[in-house]
Amino acid sequence: MTRIQSPSAEFVRRGFDAPSATARIWETWVAAAGGAPLDLAAFDGVADRDQALDSAQRIAAADPERFALLRDHPAWLNRVLLVLGGSSVLAQTLVRHPALLDGLADEPRPRGRNGWLAFFSDRVGIVDGVATGGGDALRLANREALIEIAARDLAAPDPLAIVDGVAAELAHVADAVLEAALAVARADEPRWRDVRLAVLAMGKTGAGELNYISDVDVIYVAEPAAGTDPTEALAVATRLAAAQARICSAHTSEGTIWQVDAALRPEGKAGPLVRTLASHRAYYGKWAKNWEFQAMLKARPAAGDLDLGQEFVELVSPLVWRAGERPDFVADARAMRERVISLLPSKQAAREIKLGEGGLRDTEFSVQLLQLVHGRTDERLRVRGTFTALDELTAAGYIGRGDGARMTQAYRFQRVLEHRIQLRRLRRTHLLPDEDVALRQLARSLGMTVDELLDRWKQSAREVRSLQQRIFFSPLLEAVSQVPSDRVRLTPDAAIAWMGALGFQDPRAALGHLEALTRGSGRGTEIQRQLLPAMLGWFAEGPNPDFGLLAFRQLSESLGDASWYLRALRDDGYTAHRLAKVVSTSRYVVDLLRRSPDMIRMMSSNEELTPRTTAELTRAMARAAARHDNVEKAIASVRAIRRAELCRIALTDVLGHAEPAAVGTALSDLASATVEAGLLLARRDVEAPSVGVIALGRWGGGELSYSSDVDCMFVIADGEDPAAATELVRRAIHIVGAPGPDPALVVDTDLRPEGRGGPQVRTVSSYLSYYEKWASVWERQMLLRARPGAGDPGLTGAVIAGVEGFRYPDGGLTAAQTAEIRKLKSRMEKERIPKGIPRERHLKLGPGGLSDVEWTVQLLQLRHGHAHEELRNTSTVGALAALSTLGLIDRHEASTLESAWRTCSALRDAIMLVRGRAGDALPSDTRELAAISVLLGYRPREASRLLEDVLRRMRRAYRIVDDLFWS
Repeated sequence: MTRIQSPSAEFVRRGFDAPSATARIWETWVAAAGGAPLDLAAFDGVADRDQALDSAQRIAAADPERFALLRDHPAWLNRVLLVLGGSSVLAQTLVRHPALLDGLADEPRPRGRNGWLAFFSDRVGIVDGVATGGGDALRLANREALIEIAARDLAAPDPLAIVDGVAAELAHVADAVLEAALAVARADEPRWRDVRLAVLAMGKTGAGELNYISDVDVIYVAEPAAGTDPTEALAVATRLAAAQARICSAHTSEGTIWQVDAALRPEGKAGPLVRTLASHRAYYGKWAKNWEFQAMLKARPAAGDLDLGQEFVELVSPLVWRAGERPDFVADARAMRERVISLLPSKQAAREIKLGEGGLRDTEFSVQLLQLVHGRTDERLRVRGTFTALDELTAAGYIGRGDGARMTQAYRFQRVLEHRIQLRRLRRTHLLPDEDVALRQLARSLGMTVDELLDRWKQSAREVRSLQQRIFFSPLLEAVSQVPSDRVRLTPDAAIAWMGALGFQDPRAALGHLEALTRGSGRGTEIQRQLLPAMLGWFAEGPNPDFGLLAFRQLSESLGDASWYLRALRDDGYTAHRLAKVVSTSRYVVDLLRRSPDMIRMMSSNEELTPRTTAELTRAMARAAARHDNVEKAIASVRAIRRAELCRIALTDVLGHAEPAAVGTALSDLASATVEAGLLLARRDVEAPSVGVIALGRWGGGELSYSSDVDCMFVIADGEDPAAATELVRRAIHIVGAPGPDPALVVDTDLRPEGRGGPQVRTVSSYLSYYEKWASVWERQMLLRARPGAGDPGLTGAVIAGVEGFRYPDGGLTAAQTAEIRKLKSRMEKERIPKGIPRERHLKLGPGGLSDVEWTVQLLQLRHGHAHEELRNTSTVGALAALSTLGLIDRHEASTLESAWRTCSALRDAIMLVRGRAGDALPSDTRELAAISVLLGYRPREASRLLEDVLRRMRRAYRIVDDLFWS
């Protein structure tokens, strides 16, 4: 026995966490026992040594004879100390009930389902299906069972090797508890024989892989016994099921067991607790969602009428194994997994063993999806447990042997970690502790240091994340690659099925792209093989994975073996992930990247994606043009800068780093710089006076969209030659707007005085004279958004200052002028909405659309702009804010109009980005809507919610427009 000269120092040396307090307990015990009662070396392998010593002292005081016997059997003592130091709750149970120590006298062996049923039947006293003992007898029996399992677990030389056996034993105990709880419930239900009640285990219980403490997921099925009224039988079954759940979840002096959770039943908590087979058949045949079939993968009879339970399993099993064929099955499952991750508190995400990235749920999710897709035709995969399923998937060749072994090992480690964390306080938790003491105790239970434990956890999470990509997508590459492999043998048909399940609309074509990308033996091909497992996963996350894979192939082929491209994608997962998202979402950006693939470099950092100002772009275009004496080359260099900036803006937009207002500003700035460059280049061929460009429309408002024309007017000084200036302008318009592979900048001068019939360029005084004598009411409205756009600011400023009184008339508008504006708007809506497009779906001219909001704001500016300088704002959003501040409309009205305007603007931009061509109406194509919904911040499956939101905002805006504009 250990002799201690300095108790506190000795306990410090032996690694006790509270050495002073434990030393005092030890000294009291030594004094009572007349010597050291134990060798302190017995505590060396114990997790919480202080707790174990304190509990052992209490047991010795309560039952000295049993403790003396225990002390003389080292193996028995070791098992007891491991449990006392492994779980505070089980330690308390042993202190209160020392007789339970006898169960650890011999090394515990697995009992299996039948063994545990007999164990609980004996302790609860089940006779002919009814318990003579009560709930406390059941709770104590459950603790006794956990003590036995924990002793075997904690004493194992390699806990990872037996974790599946431990989980299976815990599931067998759960079955026995459910059976015993049902027997206890029957004692208070005299009519229990009137019904056949089956309890189906779900989740980890159904899989036979339960934790120490977890909700036990169940579904109840009932049928009336012969001669019993069905309604009355269901009432009896419901009472029995509810009583069973109460017995398991109740807290008494003997503690509690666990919660029985029936939320996986049809309609969840809103549905009836118990249903008949016919009711279940109707629900799963018509209304069940994709995730419900995934949940049914684990269903098995656990308690009650096992034959009835098996009938239920046979009923749903065919539906489960056809679930992989359901529309969007894999996409829905992935979306649900992403939602779980997104809801994790950021402070807990890195410590979340179950739900965090690379945690238990990721392994289970991957295995279940592979089972449900390939298990349709391969019955070997129709198993419930994750451990068994991993073995079968590996043996059948759906997972490579090396990958399967690594994922199994990572899963085993994480399950052991979860078990030890839960066992410590017998609490339902999946978080690594953040207290030093708790971490030390957890590490001790696994024979590690804290640093080793944390490194092993992080490594396992990284491994699972990496393996997910390989397990999901490497088999597809092996199916099309010419490189021999002994890891995976996925048939072409199985590969096509898997690609279809992942969301590819044309799996055969997709496999063709994969084959092209992995054909050959060069360095570039090898890098592609390394990249594609991850890239395929990212394509599948996008709204159009088929187009994403095709575009990626085209970009890769155009760049060939360009070292920077392959290196960027291989070494910078950030760039690769962004590229996958972009190419599976936006044809507009893909078209730009095809012209200049080197613009992929922009995705390497957010700084690269920051749009440049008008001044910066103007200088860059001027420098680029100056490098070339040849005009065509100079034009090409300016267009290249515009193309790059368009790509930068669009990339920022697609990747979610830009507000719609910022996009409008950036596009307007780019238009100003481009027009400026066009005038500069035109002067190489044409001698002409200085020209000013007045920006109008959305350009004037700084609110350009990707599809907008550039509305403007050109002005020269009085006395200059209009003919030379006109030739300059026409040349400049051709330079910036000539058809070509890049999106053209269409310059529209139709809003000038006299429209197309008038001169394209006028002098300052000519403009002022026209607006003073001959202009129409609509031209007042048009000039509300006039501002300097490019060219000579002195000339544009002179015209804008000269028309100030015209566009903000004293006294506002007359009744006749207001009526004329309304008449013009009504005619425009009738003439310009294309046939076959419902008015309410037209984003520009439909009720509550862009035109409604803009004309309403402009009408109010014309009425009140003369009195309020704050309204002299060319921006629609800026003018709305001023109207609200001035009290001319209330805040709710301003907010509703702005919301509709921003939504419709963002939608038009999103349509352009997705299609690569302009569109003013809400599309009906579901894939386009899915891509648009993603761009606007919705989830891929939320296109219907996007439609509802847009139409609702437009309806609300129209009610206000009807009041402010038409009334």
